[in-house]
Amino acid sequence: KKIRDVLPPIVEAVENSGRKVAWVSDPMHGNTFETVNGYKTRSFTDVVEEVNGFFDVHDQLGSWPGGVHVELTGDDVTECVGGAFKLSEEDLASRYETVCDPRLNRNQSLELAFTIAERLRDGSHRRTNPVQQYLAREL
Repeated sequence: KKIRDVLPPIVEAVENSGRKVAWVSDPMHGNTFETVNGYKTRSFTDVVEEVNGFFDVHDQLGSWPGGVHVELTGDDVTECVGGAFKLSEEDLASRYETVCDPRLNRNQSLELAFTIAERLRDGSHRRTNPVQQYLAREL
């Protein structure tokens, strides 16, 4: 939730330094919490909000959002709450299979992938892809 406040001055300082970096968001780890039943989980809404904040910052500054790190599976697990199927904390017990970090299930993963694809498409006119710039110079 702090990404819109904390990230802009960091991006501006690094961009102004002339250093070439890959900006990558990890919306998973900062949004982990434990339920009253002891399950380590994440809110899908919080994950999406952080991804949108990441793209908002880069859209505003004209920098390139280089990637998003997520834990996900193609399986029908119940490890993160929320999403189109509105998984609740009570649903976690039915298919909580992780041995480490809670993962987005297949439906949540697809929902997030479409969100990211839309953000890349919608913001592409406001920024330049540094890889495309490099290839244009070299080819």
